[in-house]
Formats: sequence, structure tokens, C-alpha cells
Amino acid sequence: MTKVDLSVYCHITYIDMRYKKTITLSVLMAMVVTLSAFMSRQEPVHKYTNLKVLPKNISKEDLDKVMDGFKTGLGVKCNFCHVPRKDDPKKMDFASDEKNHKLIAREMMKMTAKINKKYFKHKDKEGKLTNITCVSCHNGKEEPQTIKL
Repeated sequence: MTKVDLSVYCHITYIDMRYKKTITLSVLMAMVVTLSAFMSRQEPVHKYTNLKVLPKNISKEDLDKVMDGFKTGLGVKCNFCHVPRKDDPKKMDFASDEKNHKLIAREMMKMTAKINKKYFKHKDKEGKLTNITCVSCHNGKEEPQTIKL
């Protein structure tokens, strides 16, 4: 092999090696992206502030159930107890205690918990615990309604 032939051979080999590296890196990156799409994603842990009656470590799902219970039981929306955020009025400031309805709701939660603990500790025929909730007295209204019999 002459010097020129060897030089051309080395240059071609260098180019082949560069393409091999590029192809190898591209395949590896494609595999990483593909595998990451199938990895399970953990839901972010929500840190709620100013919880005084509900458990501090309540899950988002359980908190949503409680809030949905208020909406159904009282026929209200979030702004009945919560105020808009000062920095973004389109979002709610869930930690704020500015509205009196939120303070009343806490007291009502304590009251129903005491009543349920004292009077509703026995299961019915189907094995379910009967208890009272917001709707027991409010019947979908903002203020409790007395039902005339």
C-alpha cells in the first residue's frame, strides 16, 4: 500500500467510525426516550397548608372527595368558602381564612365527627356505618333546612 492509499484508507475509516458513533448515540438516545415514556410516573405529593381539621397528609383524591361533599351537600362552589388569590384572581387561595364560611365549615366538620362517633358506631344490615354529613341537614342548600313532616 502506498502512502496515498493508506491516507485515503485512514480517512475513510475515520469517517466510518464517526458515523458509527453518531448512529450508536442516536439509537441509545431513542431507547432512553422510548423507555422513559413507559416508566410509571409518580403523582407529585401535595403539601397543603392551613389544614386544621383534615389530616395534614391527606391525599389529593381524598381532599377532592371532601370538597365535592361540600359542593353537593350545600349546593355551592369553591368560592363559597375560598377567596381569589391576590397575585392571580382567577385562581383560589385555598389556605386563606378570610371567609367566615370556611371557619364555620371547620366547626361543622368537628360537630359531625363528634355526632358520628357518639351515635353512629353500629353497622347496618349491609355492614355499612350510617352517619351524618353536610347533606343530612343542608339538603343541598347553603343554610340548613328544617324539613316539616
